[in-house]
Amino acid sequence: MILIETIKKIDFFNTLNEEQLNIIASFSNVSKYESKSILFYESDIKNHLLFLVDGLIKIYKVDKFGNEIFLYHIYKNSMISELSSMKSNEIYCFSNAEFVENSTILSVNFEKLQEYFLSKNILTTELMEILLDKTHQLQCIVNRELVFDATAKVAFMLNQDLEMFNKLKRQEVSFMLHIQPETLSRVLKRLSRDEIISIDNGEVIIENQNELICIFKGVGV
Repeated sequence: MILIETIKKIDFFNTLNEEQLNIIASFSNVSKYESKSILFYESDIKNHLLFLVDGLIKIYKVDKFGNEIFLYHIYKNSMISELSSMKSNEIYCFSNAEFVENSTILSVNFEKLQEYFLSKNILTTELMEILLDKTHQLQCIVNRELVFDATAKVAFMLNQDLEMFNKLKRQEVSFMLHIQPETLSRVLKRLSRDEIISIDNGEVIIENQNELICIFKGVGV
C-alpha cells in the first residue's frame, strides 16, 4: 500500500486506475538516499526508469581537468532518467547525479513498463511530454553556456528558478552559472538600480518581470 501511495505522488502515473497502479507496483521499488550520496555516474547503465519522489538532485559532468560542470537540478515529482532509445531496455547515463537533499527514489523496471503499458499505447503521451521537456531543458543549457552573457544568465535563472537562487549562497549561484562572484554581484546591483529587482535581507524579489524577461528573450531563446 505504501508503494502505491508513493507511485501516486508522481504525476506521470496520474491517468492510471487502481488495477494499473498495482501492476506498476509489482515491478517497482522505493529507495531512500542521503544528501551528498551519488545516484549514478556518467556511463553507468540502468534498466529502470528513475523518478524523484521527494528531495533534490544535482546533475553535472566532469571535464578533463576534473572540474565539475553544473548542468541542472531535478526537483521532486520528476523523471530522472534520460532516454535515448525505445528499442533497448538499457538506459545510459550521460552525466552524474548527486543528491543535494535527503531524497526518495521510485525505480520502475523499464522492460516491464514497455511490455504492460508503452506497447499498448498507455503512458506514451506522458512519456513524450517528459522527453520534450528534457529537450527544452537541454536547449536552455546550451543558451546558458554558449549564448547568454553574464546578465542574461542571471536574469534567466531569476525568472526560471527564483526559489533556488534565493536558497543558494551567492558563491554557489556563481559556480552554477560559471561566472565570477564579483560579476554576479555587479549584475544584481545593476538590476536593482534599474528597479527590475529589489534585494531584501539578501533575498531577491522580482519587481518587473517583463523587463527581466526582455534581458534574455531573443538571445538564443
